[in-house]
Amino acid sequence: MKNQKIYFSLLIIFLLINLTSCAPIEYEQEPSGFFSGFWHGMILIFSLLGKLFGFDIGIYALHNTGFTYWLGFILGIGALGGGAASTRG
Repeated sequence: MKNQKIYFSLLIIFLLINLTSCAPIEYEQEPSGFFSGFWHGMILIFSLLGKLFGFDIGIYALHNTGFTYWLGFILGIGALGGGAASTRG
């Protein structure tokens, strides 16, 4: 039982590190589009956790394509929370 808790804790730490490594940092050369926005929306909670622990990561890409990035970001946040399927009874 104790080994299972240790393995679970290590798995959570590993996932947090890997998912926050995909968060936008500083200024990218290529503008981020729809799929980058979708991914950044999906990892929003991990980016927020990383930001709270003092890492220098961004919540969204500063150099983006505008509406398409924003749309992907919002859809990614919705997909993270389960979207409309979570409202079904």
